[in-house]
Amino acid sequence: KMTEITRIYGVVTRPELRAEFEPLFRTVALSSVSECDGCLSANLGAPSSENPDEYALISTWRSLEALMEFADEDWTKAHIPEGMERFVKECWVHHFTSFS
Repeated sequence: KMTEITRIYGVVTRPELRAEFEPLFRTVALSSVSECDGCLSANLGAPSSENPDEYALISTWRSLEALMEFADEDWTKAHIPEGMERFVKECWVHHFTSFS
């Protein structure tokens, strides 16, 4: 049985680019993940009042192999769609496997 992988991508944006970033995050970033074969779900997290520049993209993958198809062999690093890197002040990814 394959083990599902949850990937949490966190990004802190440059505050002066927030208005330009948000619509692209909702479209370009989300579709770059959700349209990949092997992605079971993808959801966006909006900033909270305590962290107004921090966003999240939480995706669930059918297997580690499916995640690697998306993120290349170094799946532990952030995958930033072309053109989106200029918005990123800092970013990280965390992965979790489902309990069986």
